[in-house]
Amino acid sequence: MSYGQYIKEIGRGAEGARDLSQETAQQLYAAMLDGGVPDLELGAILIGLRVKGESLDEMLGFLAAAAERTHRLDLPHGRVRPVVLPSYNGGRKEANLTPLLALLLQRFGIPVVVHGLLEGFGRITSGLIFRELGVMPMTSSTQAQATLAEKGLAFVPLSALCPGIHNLLALRSRMGVRNSAHSLVKLLNPFHGEAVLVAPATHPDFIELMRNILVARGEVGLLLRGTEGEPFANPKRRPRLEYVHDGVVDPLFEAEHESLRALPNLPESNDAATTAKWIRRVLDKQIPLPKPIANQLACLLFASGYAEDFNQAKAIVAVEATGLATGGN
Repeated sequence: MSYGQYIKEIGRGAEGARDLSQETAQQLYAAMLDGGVPDLELGAILIGLRVKGESLDEMLGFLAAAAERTHRLDLPHGRVRPVVLPSYNGGRKEANLTPLLALLLQRFGIPVVVHGLLEGFGRITSGLIFRELGVMPMTSSTQAQATLAEKGLAFVPLSALCPGIHNLLALRSRMGVRNSAHSLVKLLNPFHGEAVLVAPATHPDFIELMRNILVARGEVGLLLRGTEGEPFANPKRRPRLEYVHDGVVDPLFEAEHESLRALPNLPESNDAATTAKWIRRVLDKQIPLPKPIANQLACLLFASGYAEDFNQAKAIVAVEATGLATGGN
C-alpha cells in the first residue's frame, strides 16, 4: 500500500494541507496502529498531522480505529455507570491527585478504571502513586475485569489496554515531539461509551475539539481543563466542569477566576511517597478535600447515576465525603 497519497494531502503545511475524510482517517490510523506503515512514511504522516492540526473528522476516524483495537471491559454487574480516568501527563510541578479522585469514587462504590503510562519521563505518574497506595497495575484486560469486579478500581497501563497506540505514543522519544496519539489516549473508553469518561484538555482549543468529539460519538463525559493534563480539577482554582450527555453539554460548575483567599492544604512536594501520604490523610478526613475536587466528585456522582440529581450529589459530597459545602457556581 502506498502512503504517498496521504502525505500529499496532509503534508503541504498549515495553509496548503487538506483534511482527510473520517473513513480515510480510520483506514490510515488502523494501518498505523497495526504497525503496517514503514518508519519513513509513518514519521512523515505524524509530522504532517502535527503541523496541519487534526480536524474533527480525522480525530473521529482515528478514535474509531483505536476503539476497535482497545481491549473491551464489561460493565460490572448491578452497579452504577463506571468512571474512566485517562492519566497520561503526570505531575511536573504540582502533586498528581488523579489517584485521590479514583479512590474517592471507589469509596462510593462507583467502579473506576484509570489507564495511563507506567513510565513518567521525569513526571510523577498515577502508577507510581498507586503503587505507594498498594494499587498495582494490571497486566491484562482479563485481570482488570476481575479486579474491577472484586475491588471496584483498576489501574490499566496503556500497553495492556491498546498496544498499538502505546507504540505510537512511545515514538515521542525518537521524534522529540508529541503526535495524535497523545490526544487520542485521553478519549479512550474501554467500556465503549458506556462509562463516564473524564476528558482532560491541555489547552483551550482542544477543549472545543474534545467537546465536539464527545457529542459526535454520543459519549457520556465530564470535560475540563486538566491540571497539568491530568483529569482532576485544579485544587487551587476550579476549572469549568461540563457534563456531556445525550448530545448536549451542561455546565455543572463555572470556572473560578478570582484569587483564592486562602490556599488549600496540599502536599509539601509532588513526589509519589509524599503525595500518597497526603492522599491517605484526606481519605481519613484528617485534612479537608480541596473544594474544586469536591465539586468534581459531586459531578461524577451525578453523571454516574449514583445520585438522582445534581443537588443530591452535592449534598452527599458535603455531608458524607468532606464536610465541605460544594454549592455555588
